[in-house]
Amino acid sequence: MTSAIDRTPLRARLGVRAVVIVGLLWTLVPLVWMVASSFKSDVDVTAAEPEFLFQPTLENYRSLFTGANNLGPYIWHSVLASGISSVLAVAIGALAGYGLAGTRMRAKKHVAFWIISTRMAPIAVVVLPLFLLFRGANLIDSIPGLILAYLTFNLPFAIWLMSAFFAEVPPSVEESALVAGCTRWQAFWHVVLPLTKSGLVTTFVLCLVFSWNDYAFALVFSGPHSQTLPIAADQLVTQTGIDWGQLTAIGTIVVLPMIVAGLAVRRWLVTGLTLGAVTGE
Repeated sequence: MTSAIDRTPLRARLGVRAVVIVGLLWTLVPLVWMVASSFKSDVDVTAAEPEFLFQPTLENYRSLFTGANNLGPYIWHSVLASGISSVLAVAIGALAGYGLAGTRMRAKKHVAFWIISTRMAPIAVVVLPLFLLFRGANLIDSIPGLILAYLTFNLPFAIWLMSAFFAEVPPSVEESALVAGCTRWQAFWHVVLPLTKSGLVTTFVLCLVFSWNDYAFALVFSGPHSQTLPIAADQLVTQTGIDWGQLTAIGTIVVLPMIVAGLAVRRWLVTGLTLGAVTGE
């Protein structure tokens, strides 16, 4: 039997491959350039012509973790704010998504759209009212303030995505658990939730990436006691010039953990994104 790929014209297959190659180059070349530049000296980084053969050095990374430029607190703040906010977003999003997927009200789709529409609002529209609320609650320049800011941004997305995953679970699965003597909570915790493991992983990773890379909320709500990695990178751009070596080193530190996290859970991530995309809810 001839497969669909075999029936595809050669020109079309070559065109698809060319687009994929261009997309990979578009994505990977800047990343490779950034990582390579982080190991270059100041002379090599600012050379008029690109230096492909150079003597690697760790001076840029050493400078980031010594003296007044110690990057340790920034990393710790990023880990705390993004990690805790992502866990809370997944936990609350799973409960709300379960309720949204299981409800039989006629306006369910409208409610789901209203929830995700709050995520569509420009950050500039959200920042001002949040700033007034946080200032009144004394949450400016604090890790809890950043966590709440990230949570307001990630929670609508988490609810919407988790409701799609729960909609993929057949109702008969939960009904069988209830008939077997489980309470509603036991059926959710022991039967339904494990079936959406790929969805939980997908939602957590996406929320983590959004929070880890955030610049706008960190710029407005953080201060000397809560600044994150993107703010540390911004401080290297001054009126006197840009330290390209240290800037690319910070960029590498920011990007690589998320790449490693994505690769570590890629199996669940691909499965989760696929299931979430085909749901009819």
